Amino acid sequence: MIVFNIPPIIGTEIKYIDESIKNKKLCGDGTFTYKCHQWFEEKLNCKKTLLTTSCTHALEMAAILLDIKEGDEVIMPSYTFVSTANAFVLRGAKIVFVDIRKDTMNIDETKIEQAITNKTKVIVPVHYAGVACEMDTIMDIASKYDLFVVEDAAQGMMSSYKGKALGTIGHMGTFSFHETKNYTSGGEGGLLIINDERFINRAEIIREKGTNRSAFLQGMVDKYSWVDMGSSYLPSELNAAYLYAQLESADEINHNRLSSWQVYYDRLKELEAKGNIELPSIPKDCIHNAHMFYIKVQDIDSRTKLIQYLKENDIISVFHYVPLHTAKAGKYFGVLMGDDIYTTKESERLIRLPMYYELSIKSINLVCSTINKFYQ
Repeated sequence: MIVFNIPPIIGTEIKYIDESIKNKKLCGDGTFTYKCHQWFEEKLNCKKTLLTTSCTHALEMAAILLDIKEGDEVIMPSYTFVSTANAFVLRGAKIVFVDIRKDTMNIDETKIEQAITNKTKVIVPVHYAGVACEMDTIMDIASKYDLFVVEDAAQGMMSSYKGKALGTIGHMGTFSFHETKNYTSGGEGGLLIINDERFINRAEIIREKGTNRSAFLQGMVDKYSWVDMGSSYLPSELNAAYLYAQLESADEINHNRLSSWQVYYDRLKELEAKGNIELPSIPKDCIHNAHMFYIKVQDIDSRTKLIQYLKENDIISVFHYVPLHTAKAGKYFGVLMGDDIYTTKESERLIRLPMYYELSIKSINLVCSTINKFYQ
């Protein structure tokens, strides 16, 4: 059986978790949390990073920091995970969905401006599959209309746009360390990147249940108390220890996944040339992280048949998001601005193939040969 995903394991995770236990420091913001923050700030060249319990919570923190209120509008693609929308819905925002690009499955930057009203406050580009959105255009639009940009880079660790790490271009960026991502903190976890210094101090307060505990630990106040709204967004030291082991081998994991991605691409090019499938498209200014390998087939019926055929041959493949604007909650909390030219059509064609750290070449070859047999 070739499974769809196996969480990455480097081998030093247990050692670092054991160190945390011996240090008698299990709650958040200990030695390993500090090491993770330092690694991110140096590797990504950003001002401030804060580990969170999930990317969902990082997005929720961003919504609080931006003071999202009932009636505010937030623009994002419909082709994304529910957390992208939920974080702002929880603050009372109306979600304004726009269509995606056919080539990258990212938000169509040319459709954003027409979706802006006097109630628009935030644009949330989602870097699908770790491939960057057209950030120059998006940032120019945000500047023109005085809007904030929160990058949902849940899938984008180690990816970049024109030399800049994803998550470091907008006012804030968010990442996921769920077990399906390239790097995990033991099953769940996330990261908030703050690129606008105005939000740094308050972010630490919100993350610490609305208290100024962070300032207290830094000796800036003689006692800490409740000073703002907030919640418990700190992951444990055990999560940070697990993650730090993976960050030490980040380049190795990235190289391994990119190699697997390229084998898929090379083995399936002939099927694309015949017109049976479409392969992923990587814009020239983008460096991706091989978060996933997907193919696009003719239509939803072809997708269903191919997924079933692969399953019958002990290969697990999956489709991805159902467009949010078509969901019950999406219709209640949001609206699609403009036409749905590509979102539904392209989402119904997409199949994700097995992709994980140390996926064997033999397994990739078997997946590709099975897909070829399906079309024969």
